[in-house]
Amino acid sequence: MPVPFMEVSAMSGGDKLDFEIRPNPQPVAPAERDALMANPGFGRVFTDHMVTVRYAEGKGWYDARVEARAPIPMDPASAVLHYAQEIFEGLKAYHAADGSVTMFRPDANAARFADSARRMAMPPLPQQVFLDSLRHLIEIDRAWLPTTEEGSLYLRPFMFANEVFLGVRPSNEYLYVLIGSPVGSYFPRGVQPVNVWVSPTYTRAAPGGTGEAKCGGNYAASLAAQAEAMEHGCEQVVFLDAVQRRYVDELGGMNVFYVYDDGSLVTPPLGGTILPGITRESVMTLARQAGRTVVERPVAFDEWQADAASGRLREVFACGTAAVITPIGVVRHPDGEFRIADGSPGEVTTGLRQSLVDLQRGRAEDVNDWIHHIR
Repeated sequence: MPVPFMEVSAMSGGDKLDFEIRPNPQPVAPAERDALMANPGFGRVFTDHMVTVRYAEGKGWYDARVEARAPIPMDPASAVLHYAQEIFEGLKAYHAADGSVTMFRPDANAARFADSARRMAMPPLPQQVFLDSLRHLIEIDRAWLPTTEEGSLYLRPFMFANEVFLGVRPSNEYLYVLIGSPVGSYFPRGVQPVNVWVSPTYTRAAPGGTGEAKCGGNYAASLAAQAEAMEHGCEQVVFLDAVQRRYVDELGGMNVFYVYDDGSLVTPPLGGTILPGITRESVMTLARQAGRTVVERPVAFDEWQADAASGRLREVFACGTAAVITPIGVVRHPDGEFRIADGSPGEVTTGLRQSLVDLQRGRAEDVNDWIHHIR
């Protein structure tokens, strides 16, 4: 018996896409779903459906579907397996107090997804198609949305080259996919200060490279450094710049902020080697709206260490979609380690985190028009 489906129109830049919605004929049973969501961890449990949209040179974007989550057939000569044309995003949907579902700045994720595509010589997915794909997946898999305080539905849009060919040129075919994963806290210990390792060996990105693109290769290159950090009892790695090996760039998957004794915040400038984090930009906006001075400037590792020793540096935190805002307690490096203040979460860090979480979950006034509601 054929699976019933609906077609939902999506207008984008003058192009019309019809999302064909095919409900999963064998969804996870409610009792099993509840058991999986009781302690989902991060990125290990997945919802019943996925979204796919195809692209072909000369044809554009087509064949938009919401369908049962399933393996993706792939030829061994698919371009992504050989030349790594791949990008992704990460954002969350939250259960709001009024019963709606909120998404935090998904339009910014859509814009960054398009920017990443251009850097990787891939066709940008139209913003409205990106946003509609999120909405359709949330609506059909709404039962997978956690209601716990630290819980959310993590949304992973990604796109890769799937033309079957061997040759060093941009692919002529691409597949966009969206999957969802109910998650809890990113770090197993919850919202606690983390230890970080300043890598003496590895760098994340160089000027002119792909540092500003959210592509898989950047994260693959960070894995050896992350393993190095774990060997030194740290949850995250800190990368220094690739030219002078002196200035702080960012962590393995998060941007970094410094809070000084005058209440001001400092964060390294983007400069082409740092991912333009949406949480990073949001923190800067919220801090300025609260009357704090926020400065983007290079921060040398020696300065970080000296300011921590003098007491001028009061707090340090990392931020990103997955971990939100996470305080940094101890910094380890080949010559030793130092602590930030007394190693506990600081007032500015916890305050900014609470402001951000309240916005994301619809508990605070959205003066910046950042929240998208799904009723």
